[in-house]
Amino acid sequence: MKGNTLNQKRPAPSLILQTRSPTHQPPNPRILPAENDTQSPGDAVVLTPVPPPGPPPPPENIPDTMTRSLGFSLPVTVVLLAIAYIYFSTVFIFIDRWFGLMSSPGLMNAVVFTGVAVMCVFNYSASVFRDPGRVPSTYMPDVEDSGNPMHEIKRKMCMHQMENLYLETLTDLSTKGGDLRYCQKCSHYKPARAHHCRVCKRCVLRMDHHCIWINNCVGHANYKVFFIFVVYAVIACLYSLVLLVGSLTYDPEKEDQEPGDSFQTAYVISGLLLVPLCVALSVLLGWHIYLTLQNKTTIEYHEGVRGMWLAEKGGQIYSHPYDRGAYENLTTVLGSNICSWALPTSGHIGSGLHFRTAYDYPSGASMSE
Repeated sequence: MKGNTLNQKRPAPSLILQTRSPTHQPPNPRILPAENDTQSPGDAVVLTPVPPPGPPPPPENIPDTMTRSLGFSLPVTVVLLAIAYIYFSTVFIFIDRWFGLMSSPGLMNAVVFTGVAVMCVFNYSASVFRDPGRVPSTYMPDVEDSGNPMHEIKRKMCMHQMENLYLETLTDLSTKGGDLRYCQKCSHYKPARAHHCRVCKRCVLRMDHHCIWINNCVGHANYKVFFIFVVYAVIACLYSLVLLVGSLTYDPEKEDQEPGDSFQTAYVISGLLLVPLCVALSVLLGWHIYLTLQNKTTIEYHEGVRGMWLAEKGGQIYSHPYDRGAYENLTTVLGSNICSWALPTSGHIGSGLHFRTAYDYPSGASMSE
């Protein structure tokens, strides 16, 4: 009997998801496969989310403010010093030597350039201090809502580590504008288009990227002010570069008569600073115009490249679900009023928890709720 018992094959270890008592921290959501579903390596399995047992966790005492505190940041200091240097060299050197600062053309150019510089500084400050949009601590997706179905697609599974139940889920976009995801680092659910920033160590709504030059994430709440800042920065740099070239070509004989002019150093530094800035900011502006016209973020663009590759392998056509046309996408980011596109308004962006897609009707409804 012992020999027969030892020779019998042991049953395969079952996968058990342990639950914790309600006194512990909120447990991670359990995702179980559907019944009578056989799994094989490489197959995509639709998993049914099971809400955690027990009452919902108490809300954390985190103020949902639109501003944030900021300490010393070297990149931000460098940007502010560059803005100040370009402004003073443009107004008191380029304009003064070309038109004369007290002349009518000189005053007009000084006022216009000052206005552009003020808008540039204001939008830069807003993008630095404004919170990019944090996920509310009380956010809980409504799984039973038929109008907003939640699905989680299992993309990869390590079959050689079945005992650890290692499930790696990626942020796949569903056809109804939402998916059920849980952030292990923040210990709360996060809505569609939200991602965890490793620098800020929090989840950001509709996160585009983390910009070191503003020491902040570019997300749902501050994307428009960041976009407008780049627009005004490009205008200011091109304007200053035109005034620099014009002041050099205005009276070349006078420059030959003053070889030891103290302004030559300012011209050299300004040229070395303005030319790379014009190129870099123009490329950045063109990139974000492209993303805005397709209602994408930088993260979603890279995800879309992989999704397009997978769709082509399967003989399908990939389309971004949030792309509803150029005009609808522009009004989603910049607002429905065209006159306010150049202003840092934020009343049109909504909460950032839900976004309408190309499959939603009516098309004239608001994009975000």
